[in-house]
Amino acid sequence: MTDKMYYLYHIPGKKIGVTTDLEERVERQQGYYPGEYQVIMSTSDIDLVSEREISLQKALGYRVDRKLYKDLYKPVNQIRINNMRINVTEMTTTFPCPVNKLKGQLMDKIGMQWETDSGPVGITKKSIKWIIDNVKVSQYTQDRCYVYNKAFARWFDNHDVYGSENFNWNINKLDNAKQMNLVDQYNGKTRSGALSPSGTNEKSFECCDENNPCDCMSQFDLIREWALERGLYDKGDVKTQALKLVEEVGETCRAILKGNHEDAVDGIGDCVVVLTNLAELMDHPIEDCIDAAYYEIQNRTGKMVNGTFKKD
Repeated sequence: MTDKMYYLYHIPGKKIGVTTDLEERVERQQGYYPGEYQVIMSTSDIDLVSEREISLQKALGYRVDRKLYKDLYKPVNQIRINNMRINVTEMTTTFPCPVNKLKGQLMDKIGMQWETDSGPVGITKKSIKWIIDNVKVSQYTQDRCYVYNKAFARWFDNHDVYGSENFNWNINKLDNAKQMNLVDQYNGKTRSGALSPSGTNEKSFECCDENNPCDCMSQFDLIREWALERGLYDKGDVKTQALKLVEEVGETCRAILKGNHEDAVDGIGDCVVVLTNLAELMDHPIEDCIDAAYYEIQNRTGKMVNGTFKKD
C-alpha cells in the first residue's frame, strides 16, 4: 500500500495551501490552470507539510490557518464544537439546531475549523454570514439545518474569511515573479531567522484561539459585531452606505465650520462607523483599505500649501 501524498501549493497573490489532489482541489474547485500555481513540495509526511504550510503563509504574509493541516482531519460524525455536534458527510455539514437559532450558536463558536471532502472550512464572522445566507432546513426535522460542503469550501477558499489580521498589502502587491522568488528562497536558502520579508505584518494572534480566548477585539471588530447583530450586512446596500457617508461628512464639516468641537468629534466617529460597514459590504475589511492607502503614501514626498499637503 502506497503512502498518501500531500502537495504544498502556492497561488501567487492568493494563498498557500495543502491538498492530496491538485487537479480536484486547485484546478476544478478553485479554477486555476497548470502554470497559474506552483507546487512547492510533495511529501507523504503530513506533519512536515503541515508545519511548512504555516511557516510559508507567515513568510509571504498570507492568511495563516488557525490549525495545522494535519489537525483538520476528524472522523465523520465526530466533530464537536463545545457542546454543538456537527455532522459532516461527503455532501453536507449539518448543524443540530433550527435556523432561527443557528446564528447565535455559531457566534459562540468563532474560530473553530473542520475538514470536508471539498476542503477546510470554519466559523468566522464572515463565514457566519455566508452560512446564514445559504443554510437549508433538513427535510426530516425543523430542528436541524445544513449547508453544502462544496459551495462552502469554495467560498471559504476564495474570500478573506478572517479579515485583515493575517493580511499584508506589501507582500500581496509583489508581482508573481517576486513572490515565486520568495518561495524559492524559502525552500533553498533562507531557513534561518529571516523568513519574513521586510515590511511583513507580524502581528501575533496566538493569544486568540478557540482554546485560549481573550479580549483583544479592536474598535473595528466591535463596530462589525454591532452591525452584524443588527442585520446590516445581511440587508445593507453599498450605495445606501455611500450616501450615508456623504451625509455624515457633511454634518462633520458643518460642525467644524461652526466651531462645534463636540459635534465634530462625534461626526468623525460616525464617518468611521459608516466607512467600516461600507468596506465590509464590499468584502474588503477597513483594515485592508487602510493598509492599502498607507502603502501608497508611506514614501510620498511633498510640501504643505495653504494648510494642505501637496505631493510632488
